Amino acid sequence: MSFLKQINPFESAMKQFDKAASLLNLSKSQIAMIKEPRRITEVNLPVRMSDGSIRIFKGFRVQHSIVRGPAKGGIRFHPDVTVDEVKALAFWMTYKCAVVGVPFGGGKGGVVCDPAELTPTELENLSRRYFAEMSDIFGPDQDIPAPDVNTNPQIMCWMFDTYSMHKKQFLPAVITGKPLELGGSEGRSEATAQGMVFCVEEATEQLGLDLKKCTVAIQGFGNAGSFAAKLLKDDGAQIVAISDVTGAYYNPDGLDVEAALNTCRTNKNWLLKGFENKAKCEKLTDPMKLLELNVDILIPAALENQITEENAPHVKAKIIAECANGPVTPEADDILEKNNIFIIPDILCNAGGVTVSYLEWVQNRMGYYWRKDRINEELEHIMKKAFDQVLETSLKNKVNMRIAAFLLAIDRVTRAAELRGLYA
Repeated sequence: MSFLKQINPFESAMKQFDKAASLLNLSKSQIAMIKEPRRITEVNLPVRMSDGSIRIFKGFRVQHSIVRGPAKGGIRFHPDVTVDEVKALAFWMTYKCAVVGVPFGGGKGGVVCDPAELTPTELENLSRRYFAEMSDIFGPDQDIPAPDVNTNPQIMCWMFDTYSMHKKQFLPAVITGKPLELGGSEGRSEATAQGMVFCVEEATEQLGLDLKKCTVAIQGFGNAGSFAAKLLKDDGAQIVAISDVTGAYYNPDGLDVEAALNTCRTNKNWLLKGFENKAKCEKLTDPMKLLELNVDILIPAALENQITEENAPHVKAKIIAECANGPVTPEADDILEKNNIFIIPDILCNAGGVTVSYLEWVQNRMGYYWRKDRINEELEHIMKKAFDQVLETSLKNKVNMRIAAFLLAIDRVTRAAELRGLYA
């Protein structure tokens, strides 16, 4: 088992919370109200496979908080999903929503499976079974899921349809990340990356860097990473390295982003396999070395715990934009701060996805849908306002951006909890 796998993501999340909470001088009662998850649900999901056999899958849904609004958070399908991972992700969602001012709480779901090994029918059966088993938890005013790792708009459609059939109503607001044909929002697909780009634009301006002269390395070339590459390229930045499960690809003079996207389009499961044969670049022997390249901006857009105390001393980027959830461990955080690396923390940096999910939910409730330019205008306003508030908190309290984001978010959640009081 690798070092990365041994790091408990929920323990990392709790360390981040404790560090910020100590600066707010919260009482034990205040901490008790907002720190731990309010509800953890674990289910066994029987699914009939294509050969007629029945296989049991393990599923989770964690609601961390509903103090500021309905729980909100994605559902991931992955063989390595654990309840601690889902707890950590739900925790981050609570404070992600709070830091950008979106009126949701935090939730997250997961199913232990490898979607690549399932037929389309098996995948649909599993998706519907998961939502049916959790139908008492989900609802437009209770808990609103969205896509995450290895889930997509089609899976959201199956889940939305399952819920609507149970309720015998057309209820698109129960889930976000849907296709436009079923109440999805313009701009949702690229929202996470677009929100990150708005933050990067603010960060480069703050540090006196010209984004058009910046070099960028992106770990992870899924939805967020691929859109990040395209959007930053459009902004004039030079993308020099990208990676996915097939490896890391590097050219110090800049990669052909369109060729990378075309490679993914032609490969099964959106992979970069063979990209080194289609564009001028080298395939790094160790994909993790992408994190240590001499670039201006590093974007971890893969999974948790990628930058640790082992590799943090070798990170050379001026800015780390956390497009993934929890890509930097608390121990690595301390090292990066000492090395004066500016981190745009995940609960701010990748909040574009949940922000446009909120806008999708609002449109579903109204039954009226906005144009893409309005969506992007709303997103830019929300993200840049949140960045400025976090930066102001950072400078005022002389703390890094992560602690500042948590200070802001924890204060908002705490105040909401106290205003609501305790129902006894």
